[in-house]
Amino acid sequence: MKRRDVLAAGAGLAMLALVRPASATSEEMAAAIDRFTGGVKPTEGRMTFDIAQLIDNGNAVPVTIAVDSAMSAADHVSAIAIFNERNPQTDVAVFTLGPRAGKAQVSTRIRLATSQKLTAVARMGDGSYRSASVSVIVALAACVEGEAP
Repeated sequence: MKRRDVLAAGAGLAMLALVRPASATSEEMAAAIDRFTGGVKPTEGRMTFDIAQLIDNGNAVPVTIAVDSAMSAADHVSAIAIFNERNPQTDVAVFTLGPRAGKAQVSTRIRLATSQKLTAVARMGDGSYRSASVSVIVALAACVEGEAP
């Protein structure tokens, strides 16, 4: 192998390290939640975060979040956001709702890079925020580049 080939391979590996996203941290998740709430601390409770505690495969994990709300003009949920602490990006999804949504509940599937804590935050019509958190264990991680097929 020539010196030039070794240098080219090293440069390629260095670029791969720059392109591959690192996992987020709990501080980054807290900062993302602060951006969503405008710095207002959410009150825990009156929310249900439905997700399996032990996840076999993190590629498509079903999640349902429900908020205890009458969904009337006076008492409704205007948005629900999901955050995680160990995926490459902390913001998973933001759902916009209104009083005519009928039910303050959203369902989706998300990818999970590894075992981690997830937090859901609901913005209420009066400007207050509610939250619920859950920790999950992921046996087979998703969001990882360079996995063997």
